[in-house]
This record gives sequence, C-alpha cells and structure tokens, in this order.
Amino acid sequence: MTIADRFATISVIDTNGLLRGQKVYGPDLEGILAHGMGMSAAQLALDPTDIFLDVPGVTDDQADYHDSRLVVDPASRTTIPFEAPQDSGLYLSEFAGDASAFCPRSILRRMTQRADEAGFAATIGIELEFTLFNETSATLEEKGFGQLVTATRHASHDLIIYQAAQSDFYAAVADMCEPLGITLGKMHEEIGGGFMEACIRAAPAMAAADQAVLFKNFLRVLAMHRGQTVSYMPRWSEEADSQSSHIHISLRDTAGTPIFWGEDAPDHMSSKFRHFIGGLQRYLPEVMLIFAPTVNSWRRFAEGTFAPPAFTWGIENRTTCLRVVGESAGSIRVENRLPCSDSNPHLAAGATIAAGLAGMAEAIEPDEPVVGNGYRSATGSRPLLRTMTEAIDAMRASQFAERWLGSRFVETFTASRASQLRQFEGKTLIDERRRFFELG
Repeated sequence: MTIADRFATISVIDTNGLLRGQKVYGPDLEGILAHGMGMSAAQLALDPTDIFLDVPGVTDDQADYHDSRLVVDPASRTTIPFEAPQDSGLYLSEFAGDASAFCPRSILRRMTQRADEAGFAATIGIELEFTLFNETSATLEEKGFGQLVTATRHASHDLIIYQAAQSDFYAAVADMCEPLGITLGKMHEEIGGGFMEACIRAAPAMAAADQAVLFKNFLRVLAMHRGQTVSYMPRWSEEADSQSSHIHISLRDTAGTPIFWGEDAPDHMSSKFRHFIGGLQRYLPEVMLIFAPTVNSWRRFAEGTFAPPAFTWGIENRTTCLRVVGESAGSIRVENRLPCSDSNPHLAAGATIAAGLAGMAEAIEPDEPVVGNGYRSATGSRPLLRTMTEAIDAMRASQFAERWLGSRFVETFTASRASQLRQFEGKTLIDERRRFFELG
C-alpha cells in the first residue's frame, strides 16, 4: 500500500553540493511536479554556513533576490530514511531560466546531452573520502574548533580491526543508503584517524552524481544522530592526509559497446580513449577551480599526501592525476584523481566529461604515460596550478570553459570563488574549519 504524502521535500543542489529546499504540502505536489515552484537563485551564492558570496546579478547591487523557477525531476524521487513515512519523499530539481546557466545539476545535464549528441553515454563511479569525528556542533564551538577527536586514533588503511570496532557505523550507513537508492560498491578505512572512503558504484553520470550528493548530505545527518560529525574538508589538519573525491569514467556508444577498449592496441587503449585522456590533460588545468573550489582545497596539494603532483597519466599508477584502470572491455576506464573531497559531484563530473569529449573531438594525443613514482617526475611540462588565484584567472581566460560550460557559468563561479578568497585574506585554518568543517 502506498502511503500518501503529507509533506514532500523539493530540493536543489547548491554550488557546494549541499541540498537546499523546502517541505511542501502533499496535495500540492501534483501541481509542483507539473509546473515547478519558485526559489531564489541566491541559494547558489551561499557558502556552507550561509555566507553570501559575490555573484553578478544575483547578490550584487543590482540583485532583487527574486524567485527563479525550479523544475522538478519526477524520476528523482527517493526516500529520506530519518523522516516519518508520510513526510519522507524527496525530489531533486534544477533551476530554469538564467539560473540554469550556473545550476550544478543543469550543468551536468547539458554535458550528458552533448555526449548523447556525439553518440556516447558516460558511466561514472565516485569515491568519497571523509573523516568521522567524536564531536558535535556544541563541542566544536566549546573547543574553538581545536583539539578535535577523530572516531579512531591511528592511521588505519583497510584495517579490519577498526572496521569491526565500528561495525555499528558501517551497518547504519548501509541502512541509510537503501531507502535513498544509493548503491555502494565498497567502503573502508583510509589513511588517518577516523578517515574513511565510500565508493558509489558505477552508474550513468547523472545517477552517480545524484547518489554522491545524497550520500554526502545524509551521512552528515547520520553522524549528527549519533552525536558525531563528518567532515569533507580536503585538509582539515596540516598533520592529516588530504581528502579527495575521485571520479572513474568510461564511455559507451549508442549500441552499448565500450569505446575505450582496443583489443590489439597498446595497453588495450583505443584511439578514442587516448584522445579522451589528451583532452583531460589539456583542459583540466583551465577548470581546476571546479575540482578545488574552496580556500581549504588548496591545502590538499601538499608534498607527502596522495594528492596528484601534476596533470600526468599512467597505467594503474596512483601517483599520477589520471590513472588508467581495468583489464577488460567492461572495466577499462580512467580515474580522475584531481577532485577534492569538497568539490561538487555534478560540476566535477560535468567538467570531466566536457574535457574528455573535447579531447576526442579535437583528436588530442596525450603525453607519454608516467612509469614509476609520479611524484619524482612531477617537474614536467604540466605542473598543477599552485594557488586559487591562478585557478580563477585560468578559468576566466579559458575558451574551453566558455565554449563547453558557458560564459555565464564562468562569470558566476569565478566571481564567487574570488569573493571567498577575499573573505579569507589573513585568516587561519581554524577560520576555515568554522566555515567548512561541518557543512563544507
């Protein structure tokens, strides 16, 4: 028997990957699904703790903070596990009109449509790294965001002792994922106290990004219910390893045939796959800001962490930015290791698809693959950008970003990041924790 909606939640994914929205009266849901509802696009100009960033036409002197129309995706309905059954329906939506130009879910939809027009469909898996703390909002404030206690003490990559000791947490995560429609491929302990990774199983690009957002948001809720806190800060401590959000991507043609596989080609890499990687190498530097979107993101790219040292690639090589994985037609793919743990899954996936498709369209050949330790050969021709300012300037100057992601997106995204950077001038890591630790 279907339970009638007393209330349902209509949500939109903001620039940070946070779900924002409203509960609506159940009997009004039919009309909202058919015609949409209003919400201010200023939602896309907010930092995690609701600090407004500068977005031209949205939060500047010309802004009136009017509502834009949200178009609801009826197929996105899922169930919030923490709600009463009659109040648990959740829908994802996208902004229409001008706001669609900088709405993350709309950006990814346009990239998947461009792939479809070219005769391809992207399959994506997303790895999500986070740290679990035995802290609450109250204890964080009492401690001034210092002397924080992680859920486990020691570095513990794949350590079964800590996994078994936290079996109730792992079980609670599995219970949470089922009603939300999230399929995890695996979950395990990572490098560092309280540090874990959960992997969204490969799915069509939009479905994978949606699941990643649902996981990140509701894992926070689960931790709150348990008197704990989850943080996705890329570098919450200078002593901690960096946290990322790797994207595994492959393409199939309209017949469902994997196009990255070349049976008789070197390393079984087809020419299309080589060109896809060539596009990633050429264009990811121009949109690195999408993958490292906050002031804290830039602490991640430090020596001694597993952050990529340059825009390099290699076969089964975790010391490069782009790692070719898989030994069969069905498994061959590239892992984009550039995204930070606080990157927006829809924007990161959209930018990865765009760069790869551009590489295929332009038949861009990649560099020679890195063999051995990529950190030792990172002084080559494709070093990472070193500062957020460099990344803002690179994106503003990028014809690729304008052509594929749109000039309005480039304008609004770079303006918001520049605004955040100004707000943190002279600030410390503790100030970054206050802004990003709980909700970033």
